Amino acid sequence: MAAETAKALAGGKLLYDLPRPGVHRLTLNNPARRNALDEELLDGISELLAELEQLPVLDLGCLVVAGSGGSFCAGYDISGVEEADYQQRAERLVAHPFTEALDRLERFPAPTLAALEGPVLGGGLELALVCDLRVADPATRLGMPPARLGIVYSHRGLARFLQTIGLPRTKELFFRPQPIDAETALGWGLVNWLSEAGAVEERSLELAAEIAAGAPLAQRGNKRSLAALLAAADRLPAEVEEELLALREASFRSEDLREGMAAFFARRPPRWQGR
Repeated sequence: MAAETAKALAGGKLLYDLPRPGVHRLTLNNPARRNALDEELLDGISELLAELEQLPVLDLGCLVVAGSGGSFCAGYDISGVEEADYQQRAERLVAHPFTEALDRLERFPAPTLAALEGPVLGGGLELALVCDLRVADPATRLGMPPARLGIVYSHRGLARFLQTIGLPRTKELFFRPQPIDAETALGWGLVNWLSEAGAVEERSLELAAEIAAGAPLAQRGNKRSLAALLAAADRLPAEVEEELLALREASFRSEDLREGMAAFFARRPPRWQGR
């Protein structure tokens, strides 16, 4: 792996390169779908991260996660899903490849940086959130659409937002499903920096090179310590976790999910049934 400076995975939907010494980059590459996440792409992310984790400590200073074609990620790819398959497709996508890919990225030993531009929505925003740091183009829009689609979001995903932007902002992001602009996201702490217009790639590589120049054992040790401290404060009683999982699973079986998906594809307001 150390000798390879570029390769494509997941049928070309995922690109890997080494743009600067110690800086590795993973690029979502399905611009026709605004880099929306599907099973093949998510499995490719997990496989690539597993390979990178085997690199020597001195070779892996920082990982950049980016998108191609002027977009970072527009969420889950639900194109071509028949109405009868909404429940199965939604459950299958979030239960295995999405959770596995995000958990592996969150546990990645070296610092990670998301380079954001265009739409950053739904699962794409959580993908950015599990990175340690985020830099965004000023034209970036960030949003969470579960209320528009009829989905109860994962309690683990909600916890990530709580840890990053606090309770009031998390409620605003999820209850009012209108995307926020990059300037607002900066004020909330949802992103760390804004680049100059059209320069997010250059700025992300500058920041990643700066991070990669740090002492690797210190960077990894501090990252691991911070993760452990957050995990210790985020443990739920088993019965509460079971309740939250049941609420989420029920939303996947609801009539409102079918209506939310149908309205999304038809570009019309949903007609909720509350069941």
